[in-house]
Amino acid sequence: MASDFFYPNCGGVEEHIFNLSQCLLAKGHKVIVVTHSYGDRSGIRYMTNGLKVYYLPIKTFYNQCILPTMICNIPLLRNILIRERIDIVHGHSAFSALAHEMMLVASLLDLRVVFTDHSLFGFADLSAVVTNKFLQISLCTCNHCICVSHIGKENTVLRASVPAHKVSVIPNAVDTALFTPNPINRPQDDTITVVVVSRLVYRKGIDLLVGIISRISQMPELGNVNFLIGGDGPKRGLLEEIREKNNMQERVTLLGALEHSKVRDVLTQGHIFLNTSLTEAYCMAIVEAAATGLQVVSTRVGGIPEVLPHKLITMTDATVDGLLKGLLVAIDKQRNRRKALEQPTNGYHQKDDEVLCPFACNALVAELYNWENVATRTEKVYRRVLREPDQPLGVKLSSYLITGVWPYLLVVSLCYLLIQICEWLTPKTIIDIARDWPSSQPSPTTTRARTKKKRR
Repeated sequence: MASDFFYPNCGGVEEHIFNLSQCLLAKGHKVIVVTHSYGDRSGIRYMTNGLKVYYLPIKTFYNQCILPTMICNIPLLRNILIRERIDIVHGHSAFSALAHEMMLVASLLDLRVVFTDHSLFGFADLSAVVTNKFLQISLCTCNHCICVSHIGKENTVLRASVPAHKVSVIPNAVDTALFTPNPINRPQDDTITVVVVSRLVYRKGIDLLVGIISRISQMPELGNVNFLIGGDGPKRGLLEEIREKNNMQERVTLLGALEHSKVRDVLTQGHIFLNTSLTEAYCMAIVEAAATGLQVVSTRVGGIPEVLPHKLITMTDATVDGLLKGLLVAIDKQRNRRKALEQPTNGYHQKDDEVLCPFACNALVAELYNWENVATRTEKVYRRVLREPDQPLGVKLSSYLITGVWPYLLVVSLCYLLIQICEWLTPKTIIDIARDWPSSQPSPTTTRARTKKKRR
């Protein structure tokens, strides 16, 4: 697994890589993760179940990504791929320069390459055009692509010119055993708590959230409606400004950046989860919120309509008026359910248009999404690419011609020459093979036998 985004950084890509790796380890596969250093976290670390992580001593350039030099890290990446006896390199995220560099080196070493695209991109602005062209170049020699939604597949096929038969749709999942409801944590009075957990950036629709908070402050007839906002980013100052302007210091709580282990504790304090994203390929946050028993209100963008059934989500237009209307409907449903539960009746019967029980939400999400299913489907992709024959260097170089960026052939040729120089200086035969995690640890039987010998 190769990506610039991994723990201790938190996000959907990081969570996907970790959970997929854990399931593949449980199936008996050897998995390592390659990322760059985070602060003092450098070198080789071991995580849960012996997941080996290489934190390479490479400085970040922008937004937690390394500078895409394409050639400077070749000796290091080649050494890792050889000493770990890697068969498949799985890159994650179109934004990750390290993933693309690792995929190029793997391709030139005749290894199989798989790529997972976690995001949606446009086609109009300059940054999207440049990013799409670079992605098209990077995926020329990729054996197979994985997208997390059908709309994401269409987007990747169009912007990266990848043949549709080389793209599979495998959604994300959530650990429903971790994200369990706890209604006791919710306010027991008439207060409704709206939870927002997101990066505070433009594409997450924070400007829309600001407009909603401002409108809610002007509607005293709603009663107590509080906002609990987790996350950090450049738009935090805007939220603080609107909170001060509307005198909502006690009703809008900004928690800042959250560790993933604390997200569930925040979600259980709320009744409604609000997602204001302007673009999403899948959106893990709404799945985690639904598993925790929250009623989800979200914009109807990207792959979100594919994620949750209508029982668990209210979808709206990506406008302040649309989101406000959906939020008011969700608030009314919560209060109607609370009144119905308080009425002295022989039993409460769920109606079709009412809010589901939090534990029923968790059970429904557990049926729809689980990491075991994701790992099994990903394993089928791995077995498929392993059956593909090796391609000669000439075929790989000719595949770059369809991009129209012919000078890039010089970059790939230079990378190939550097790999050959590395092979001459440091042949594969003299590179130490890394020991796998189970074999590197002495077994209890062996330890007891050694202890007996010492005693004798």
